[in-house]
Amino acid sequence: MQKSNKFAIAGWVLSGLLAAFLIIASGMGKFTQWEGKAEMFAKMGWTEEVMFTIGIVEVAIAVLFLIPQTAFVAAILLTGYLGGAVATHVRVDDPFFFPILIGVLVWVALGLRQPVIFRLAIGQSSANTSVVDES
Repeated sequence: MQKSNKFAIAGWVLSGLLAAFLIIASGMGKFTQWEGKAEMFAKMGWTEEVMFTIGIVEVAIAVLFLIPQTAFVAAILLTGYLGGAVATHVRVDDPFFFPILIGVLVWVALGLRQPVIFRLAIGQSSANTSVVDES
């Protein structure tokens, strides 16, 4: 197996784990009822209805991240979404490093799937590379 294939497989595994976390662990908590949910969301300054909508956005973007043709745009959207999470946690004086870590992992996963992402990040470009080429 070629080195690039191993990187692509690692990128897909990491992408799957990230999407599973965003959809199951994080997203589902916004859709289900549990003790202390209203108080926690109120502390952050959000109502349960708003968090339900945010959950829909989170799940939709996570699904888009798994589709090769939309992964790049989804990574940008996830970065913005996670930036909002960081801002919310900073505002209420909660730890805020976890959304930053997830954002970094999103771009690492995409870079492993699409090596052109890493080349663009370090300032190298090639006239014959495509951002959506995942072969």
